[in-house]
Amino acid sequence: MAYVVTESCIQCRYTDCVEVCPTDCFREGPNFLVIDPDECIDCGVCAPECPVDAIFSAEEIVGTEQQVFVELNASLAKEWPAITTRHSPLPSAEEWKDVQSKLSHLARDPVAG
Repeated sequence: MAYVVTESCIQCRYTDCVEVCPTDCFREGPNFLVIDPDECIDCGVCAPECPVDAIFSAEEIVGTEQQVFVELNASLAKEWPAITTRHSPLPSAEEWKDVQSKLSHLARDPVAG
């Protein structure tokens, strides 16, 4: 089962995880990253790189409030462009990194390329 980016990433979009991914499975939205489950090889190297602990195996979050992110990653991965290099986090990332219940702040429009 693939890894999943969860709520902690919203409004932060740190990309430390992208740099270590061997399969280029990350997709970039305006204020969030997702993992394409069709590209993820379940290696887990991305999870410890996330400064806000937003990445988990989908199996780990089944039955939790974060389970909604399994489908959210899969659907948004079809819409958002791939990201293969590390970028600066969002300007307000430090202010948002410890905020809880951020799902209502998720911007779903693709990043303009």
